[in-house]
Amino acid sequence: MNQADGQHGQGGACPAGSQKGTLGHGHGHGYGQGGPCQATPQTDVENDPAAKALLRGAFEKTSRWGTDFRGFSADFICNDNGAEYKGAVRVKSPKETDVHLSGAPEALLQWAQNQVSMMAVHRASRAFEEADGKYPITFAPETGSHPLGRQIIIHGDGMGSRYRIKDERIQQISRSMGRMKFTINVQEAMKTADDRFLTTQYVVYYFSPDGAITQVESFTDHPVVIDGVYLPCHRRVILTDGGEVVARLLQFKNHAWL
Repeated sequence: MNQADGQHGQGGACPAGSQKGTLGHGHGHGYGQGGPCQATPQTDVENDPAAKALLRGAFEKTSRWGTDFRGFSADFICNDNGAEYKGAVRVKSPKETDVHLSGAPEALLQWAQNQVSMMAVHRASRAFEEADGKYPITFAPETGSHPLGRQIIIHGDGMGSRYRIKDERIQQISRSMGRMKFTINVQEAMKTADDRFLTTQYVVYYFSPDGAITQVESFTDHPVVIDGVYLPCHRRVILTDGGEVVARLLQFKNHAWL
């Protein structure tokens, strides 16, 4: 996940599902800024310049691939709670990702495809004005000093997006998609060579309409640097499935530029 985007960090697209259809993310977990799932409802809310500047600052401190990113291919391994499947992956853009896993169940293959797609969404280059910057942005009405930073509200994005920002990066994202609500807490982020944040660990909490927790997913990402570009090396996801805790590991090896 790219830093809040994302994410993470700030991707903003339809959530990547687990085997049972829950969010799998970034990026995603559709956390991030701006995205194809978002409607554009009318709103009369006016921008708060200070809130917008705070979010813009965090957006610009998020590590992303450059506009000249040409995509990559890699050998791909998915370990699903001990069952290992091998194949290949090709990432050209957020809308152009292909995943192949020999012998993998269809549900697991779709889950892996969603994970790779969200990674691409979270890392893709885009301007702030094309993401959350196109919506009115204000501070949430709250008092005191929250441990995760001041909360910002995005008005009119169709998802009720809220961000908490502290130390130049997004620490928490909350959104609603239909009957599903989720909150992403960014646990750890690394500094890249160009002094930007790349999220390496985050946890997603999913809630039912009555506020009960329906799923928790923990993500740990490690990149590999190739020609100065940070590409995915492995992602570990721990989630619940069928009343059991499941651990999955995605590994990318032998990267090659397209």
